[in-house]
Amino acid sequence: MAGILFIISAPSGSGKSTLVNEVRKQLSGIEFSVSWTTRAPRGSEEDGREYHFTSRAEFERRIAAGEFMEHAEVFGNYYGTARASLDQARRDGHDLLLDIDVQGAAQVRASMPEAVSIFVLPPNPRVLRTRLRNRSRAEGVVNEAEVYRRLSEASREIENYHEYGYILVNDALDRAVAQLEAIVQAERFYRNDEPIAFRSRRVLEVAAGCLQANSQQRLKPVLEAFGILGPMGQGKMSFDGDLEDEDSEDESGEVSGATGSPDNKEDSNDH
Repeated sequence: MAGILFIISAPSGSGKSTLVNEVRKQLSGIEFSVSWTTRAPRGSEEDGREYHFTSRAEFERRIAAGEFMEHAEVFGNYYGTARASLDQARRDGHDLLLDIDVQGAAQVRASMPEAVSIFVLPPNPRVLRTRLRNRSRAEGVVNEAEVYRRLSEASREIENYHEYGYILVNDALDRAVAQLEAIVQAERFYRNDEPIAFRSRRVLEVAAGCLQANSQQRLKPVLEAFGILGPMGQGKMSFDGDLEDEDSEDESGEVSGATGSPDNKEDSNDH
């Protein structure tokens, strides 16, 4: 079986790490590439689990040696994906999933256009703000300047959605997990003629519904909310209302007024 390379990108706080973890629990034969980074570990992060943590000098040595499939500098730190992870997955006959930002994804697509690319969107800026604040709170401090910087960065990242083959709007965790599973199974079916044992027709329909070309109706309100679409074209993302007026959240982090379970506990993956 030829391994398939899956690229998944999303603004920080969109819940993609939770999606990846859930899908890996449900599907076998899919490996996850642990990225390298020069940033310091946060909270309970462990070397080799969330990231391979290294120094800037060592990272630059690896760049010069051509060891990275892609790399980028984000918020002052390097992030990169080692070529060795793809080589190992191919030797094992497994698929490989890369959790990388839009810069890294563009590099991978340029060299490997056969890769399957998936972009995960939060439903609106208010939900994303709540997730970012919850994550900051879990790390022991809520830095509002950092939250708003990431919100602004999210809008710029979302503008790249059209470069991806599949689109997921992560407003309900169970649905988004099912959609990501369907995409993996459908691509295995089409590329490797791998049978889908259960409800195959429905799986293919779900995956087809996530194709960018078939996602425009669901995408439109999200893009409008982030100021990417509007009556005047490129708009400006609005954060009207102060923090006291934002969607209320209970102790579990769920947001009232949003569909499903919007507080996917995204880890601190910035890349």
